Amino acid sequence: MADFSDEDERILSYLRDQVSVGEQYFRAKNIADAIGLTAKQVGSRLPRLAERSDDVEIEKWGRARSTTWRVTPE
Repeated sequence: MADFSDEDERILSYLRDQVSVGEQYFRAKNIADAIGLTAKQVGSRLPRLAERSDDVEIEKWGRARSTTWRVTPE
């Protein structure tokens, strides 16, 4: 696993916990609210984490008012 910042680790830890039962859909705002970051902080990190994470698959899923991310365990 690559070196991640503290914020990256907080995001990944939250996502791992949430998808332990199967795939889930998230918006950056909801993740941010749950872990104490801003939606902008989360949203800017998710595309990079999608490329670098080995234990969860993060996929840009849809865009309405904000991007929805599909997250599944690997």
